[in-house]
Amino acid sequence: MLGADDNLYVVKFQNNPQHLRVLANELLATRLAATAGLTVPVCEVIEVSEWLIAHTSELDMDMGRGRRECCAGLQFGSRFVGGLMPGFVVDYLEEDALLEVRNLHEFAGMLALDKWTGNANGRQAVFSKRSREKRYLATFIDQGYCFNAGEWRFADAPIRGVYARNTVYRDVTGWESFEPWLGRIETMAPARIWSIAETVPPEWYGGDLATMERLVEGLIGRQGRVRELIGEFRESSRRPFPKWMGGGEKVGAGVVEGLELAENRSGHWGSKLVM
Repeated sequence: MLGADDNLYVVKFQNNPQHLRVLANELLATRLAATAGLTVPVCEVIEVSEWLIAHTSELDMDMGRGRRECCAGLQFGSRFVGGLMPGFVVDYLEEDALLEVRNLHEFAGMLALDKWTGNANGRQAVFSKRSREKRYLATFIDQGYCFNAGEWRFADAPIRGVYARNTVYRDVTGWESFEPWLGRIETMAPARIWSIAETVPPEWYGGDLATMERLVEGLIGRQGRVRELIGEFRESSRRPFPKWMGGGEKVGAGVVEGLELAENRSGHWGSKLVM
């Protein structure tokens, strides 16, 4: 959809067939990834009017046994990779081209983010380049299944939240390969995480502030577990890191327990929305 700011957006609607909360997941996880310095699309809260839906026949969804009209109101918008003049944008590359992706090392950083946020889906990315460029750039999209989609819990498993092809991890040699992103995740200030959560419209989670608070508290508590979760993937049957020596060593930084909440936690939950 073309926004009022003249940018193209991929828009997810509140009445999508997955779950209402996937909009909250998209906004929260994408902005956390951006804060960690990962290559993700700009995302916004998009207001879609009743008039636009009534006058746009394409604004409905195929539900298998019928079609459902998209609902009006605040929706999630992810800036379309490449914009109005995308050049070349693909979601799959042959092996040789994949190995030449400019930010291939960033898949390790995105793995850390996916483990932190409990992404229950495989890692998704699109690859783009301008017409005169030789190498693609990976942009990480589709964070809707972070926090286990609509369940808002962390159901960890070694091969959840990982890219389908080991090629993207082939140059991981140790913890240094996850930097600077892993360090930024582990040290991200709780106040910053709360401030990002504030930008999620309450209607995207039924106005249940207590549940949102528990989600953010759990996210903060997991900052010290990211290495442990990466280690479980490392030791899985996928064997994703062939250049990482010393496979029998213990990894992980331990679980953060007894996390104290900020004294002014209640001050994080105002009515301000991003429009």
